[in-house]
Amino acid sequence: NVLNNALFTHNITALAPMVRVGTLPMRLLALDYGADVVYCEELIDIKMAKCQRVVNDVLETVDFVAPDERVMFRTCEREKGRVVFQMVRLTTLPSDVRLLLDSHPPSSCREQLTRSELSLVQRIEQTGVAAVAVHGRLKDERPRHPLHLDYIQAAAGAVSIPVIANGGSLDLVKTNKDIEDFRRTSGASSVMLARAAMWNASVFRAGGPLPLETVMEDYLKHAIRYNNHAFNTKYCLCQMLRDKVESPLGRRVQAAQTSAEISEALGLQEFYQQTQDKLQARRDAAHSGGAPERLVMDGDVTTMVVRFERREYPPHITPKMFLLEWSRKEKLQQPLYETVQRSQDRSFQSIVTVEGKRYRSTLWEKSKKFAEQAAAVVFLRVRGVPEGRIGEEDSGLVCKRKREGQPDRGAGEEDSNKRHVDAQLLTSSPGWQMVPSLTLGK
Repeated sequence: NVLNNALFTHNITALAPMVRVGTLPMRLLALDYGADVVYCEELIDIKMAKCQRVVNDVLETVDFVAPDERVMFRTCEREKGRVVFQMVRLTTLPSDVRLLLDSHPPSSCREQLTRSELSLVQRIEQTGVAAVAVHGRLKDERPRHPLHLDYIQAAAGAVSIPVIANGGSLDLVKTNKDIEDFRRTSGASSVMLARAAMWNASVFRAGGPLPLETVMEDYLKHAIRYNNHAFNTKYCLCQMLRDKVESPLGRRVQAAQTSAEISEALGLQEFYQQTQDKLQARRDAAHSGGAPERLVMDGDVTTMVVRFERREYPPHITPKMFLLEWSRKEKLQQPLYETVQRSQDRSFQSIVTVEGKRYRSTLWEKSKKFAEQAAAVVFLRVRGVPEGRIGEEDSGLVCKRKREGQPDRGAGEEDSNKRHVDAQLLTSSPGWQMVPSLTLGK
């Protein structure tokens, strides 16, 4: 196993696990600069068990996607054999280790605490683990507190498996040449870095550190290539800025709300647009390949992976318009749209009900209107009804006046036929706010 051979030997430098930081762009950046192994952020087993493994041909990644379409973990060929997928449980420790912890509670007595630590490390070794990482601080201590180097030394001397030293970012490791000193003085086999890498990942670079602006640009390029969420990209860039977050650059980054705006803040507009064009070309190629779109039943809802692309339709034509006209032709009730918004990124998803059956796209859209259009597309494609895309033959569903953007007697029907019922409710998942909305008509 390449990973085992790399990780559990001596003189390995690793990117430590960090919440919100250890996503794919940061891991790739660390590898670019010389890290041997990279850890992803801690992932909860219950959430991962609900994910679907998806091969993303557009990004050339493998994604683990939650039912709400959030990408919980994304990886690519570049980090194969060098990424540690870290999954945790709420009850991680075996009963014998939990008993050990209960019998050796933390104490202000240094000698007693050291015995507890050593006993715990030895018990963990007996469970069969290949290596153990030791962070040289106590449970109640924070990064501002000095590192207990002697605790790492004691743990390294108490077991035969490799020990990975962690926690030296502030006290001992500021540049690449400090990493080996930290490993040697701690007595550990290897070193992992968290904050030092978060602030400037070129700490892994044997040739010396790079200017912060260069590191930020390199990170952002990975974020753009792999469609990293703008909120996460912005968070990581602000962590790199540290005390420069109120500088002109920092203010531009803080003000940005989208990946395009973040790219503009760092002067990478051209790279962003070129990358978007390449990704869109891949999407178009995949779409034109003729592969049938897969239908999945989610309870009583028929779902399909559909993204509403406005540019694929004439200026005055929409799938909702075609669906409405088709419903009138078939003498059915008007389509009913139910739209929800998630508070995390303010994206929307809609379900359309036609003839008592419900349809939606599995993807989340940037606006309520786009979400409703995507739901309409799902129904139209499932039923084989024209949707009005550029290049389709004239189906006669929409009159010539509407196709040419001219007003007719039905021009005001959208406003008169719409009614919205907005309410707010908090779901059981923290940080998620669903805003239901019902829409009748186009």
